[in-house]
Order: sequence, then structure tokens, then C-alpha cells
Amino acid sequence: MTSGHTDCHFCLQSLRGRKYALREENAYCVPCYDSLYANPCEECKQPIECNSKDLAYKGRHWHEGCFRCAKCSRSLVEKPFAAKDEVLLCTECYSDEYSSKCFHCQKTIMPGSRKMEFKGSSWHESCFVCQYCRQPLGTKPLITKDNENYCVPCFEKKFAHHCYACKKVITSGGVTYHDQPWHKECFVCAGCKTQLSGQRFISKDEYPYCVDCFSRFYAKKCAACKKPITALGGAKYISFEERQWHGECFNCAKCSVSLVGQGFLTRQDDILCHKCGSA
Repeated sequence: MTSGHTDCHFCLQSLRGRKYALREENAYCVPCYDSLYANPCEECKQPIECNSKDLAYKGRHWHEGCFRCAKCSRSLVEKPFAAKDEVLLCTECYSDEYSSKCFHCQKTIMPGSRKMEFKGSSWHESCFVCQYCRQPLGTKPLITKDNENYCVPCFEKKFAHHCYACKKVITSGGVTYHDQPWHKECFVCAGCKTQLSGQRFISKDEYPYCVDCFSRFYAKKCAACKKPITALGGAKYISFEERQWHGECFNCAKCSVSLVGQGFLTRQDDILCHKCGSA
């Protein structure tokens, strides 16, 4: 700039025909102005002379050519950028360095784009889909298996067990009987319909029965006490000519001595030890 100002405010040399700079209505020759007021460049540490463009950000200054991304060195002049710990980065480098990575595609989730978060991981909205039907999961209920997400209907279709009795999905718990899954509430006695989960039961023709119903319907009756012989708990029983006895009931009808493992005689419906039978 040239002007009618006659002398430099600092060195007092004539400004006629010379460039000068104004500061607070005072004129300075270029060398004086630069030495007194030029800002040091944050990058190269050299003064930003008055005939150079001074780019400022949060109280710091750069030459136009020094205003670059700290990672890729691309110019940031008139481009969006971000600062991290006072370091300037272009948006691409900032995203690569600090933005979340999509759990599915491992690509950066760019600032400003919508992301989904689940179990501490992040997804692009377009990547957060059911692994089976590929429909967006959004905020729908979902189930995870082997690090893949499924909507509930697809998970049930692909993985869930169906109850052998009612054919409905078993969502939790359940009982396995004859290699088939059952709801606990569906696993009941074939006779009285009492729930058998956690209870003692006996199988008959592939159906489960509680002890009482099995005894009532199928167990042999002891010829002595007339009670069912269930053989539960390893109980011993004796069979002779289509009659059965509990081990503790197989006694001489006259002297009550145990005949288990002993020879015996029969008289009509009675069983007798040799001594009583010979008397």
C-alpha cells in the first residue's frame, strides 16, 4: 500500500513511494511492521509477514501454505477440519484415527452419520441388520448368536427348539426327554397331568408317568401286601408262577421267616419254609 503518510511511525524513514501497513492509524514500513507485529507461524515458526495471508484458529496463526493436516499434509485452507489435542486434522484422517469402526464392515463411521450401538460395539445403520432376513434391526428386539444378530422371528425359525408336546418355541429352559425338547410346563404325567420337571418318573411306551400313576396303571401287585412293585430305588422282588412279591414280603406264611434265597414249598396260595411245610 502506498499513501500520503510521510514517515514510518517506528523508524521515522520516509514512506514516499514505499509500501506500508497501518496499525491503530499509524503507518509502518513493511520491515518495521513485520518485526513489531507479525505473528509467528505455528508450523514453521517464521513470522507471517504482512504481504502473506495469516490464517488464525483459536489464537494460533499459520501461513497459508503451512495450514495442513498433521497426518496426511493436505491443505486445510477453506476445507473442514477437526482439532485433537491442538493438532489439526482433515475430517478423513480424524475419522480414521478417532471415529468408531463398524463392527460388521470394519469401516469408519463418519462424523455426522447415524450409528447403532449394541453391547459396546458400533455399526453403520445400514450394517445393523438381521443376519438371516437382512432387514434393519433398528431398536427391534434381537438375539445374538456367534457374534451375528438376528431378529426374534428369524432366530426362532433358524435356531430355536420347538416343544414336542405343544410345538411352540422354547425360549428358555426346557426339558429333554427321549432326545426331544419340551417346555417344563408341558412335560407332564401322561396319567394325571402333574408336571414332572425335577420329579421322579417312569417311562412306559415313550410316555412319562409319575410314580403313583405308573404304579396304579402298570405295576405288578405284591401277592403278600397287595401294594405295587415299582422296583424304584433298586428294590428287589421275587417272581414265581405268575405271582410277584416284594423282597421283604417273600416270607413263610406260617413262621414269617424270609424265604429270599431259600428253598420253599407251596400249599394252595401260601408259600412255606421247608420246616413248616413238612410239619
